[in-house]
Amino acid sequence: MEVSRETLIARHFPDPDRIRAYATFLESVGIERGLIGPREADRIWERHIFNCLPVTTLFSEGATVFDIGSGAGLPGIVIALARPDLKVTLIEPLERRVEFLQEAVTGLEIEVIRGRAQDVKTTAHYVTARAVAPLEKLKKISFHLLKTHGSLLAMKGEKAQEEMKSLPKAILHEVNLEGIELGRIVEIKKGA
Repeated sequence: MEVSRETLIARHFPDPDRIRAYATFLESVGIERGLIGPREADRIWERHIFNCLPVTTLFSEGATVFDIGSGAGLPGIVIALARPDLKVTLIEPLERRVEFLQEAVTGLEIEVIRGRAQDVKTTAHYVTARAVAPLEKLKKISFHLLKTHGSLLAMKGEKAQEEMKSLPKAILHEVNLEGIELGRIVEIKKGA
């Protein structure tokens, strides 16, 4: 059964106006500055915003989250807006993307760090990534960011299991939220 956009917004975002404002910012400024392709305007909600929601179900209450290679703020900004109990930090090396992110999070309690994941020296309970790198490389560049027993949560597509072959302790979460495409998130726990 098809679930309307407004139903999904009301169901998953405590402040619907904030997520709508972010979507509008992506559709306009995000496209103008080349962070989102021009053909993505009609698919911002389904392909980008709602696609990030399955990962929000895997965080423990009040946790700290680093979103590496944040780009246009996906999934970091969506996570922060869907789960205001979390402390989300966006990590992005490219200056033009950092400028976009700083504008996008104005008025929100989201920190933006300009830098590569490898160069950040603090830790969080979780690290997220969407379309950053293959799992093995992602683990190499981000594992130092995790607290002991923390988790890397990598949003992956249909080839998730193929990538997991080289990481035997990785866990595949297939999160099915009504009205949203199946989310495949690979979890790699630190200290497991």
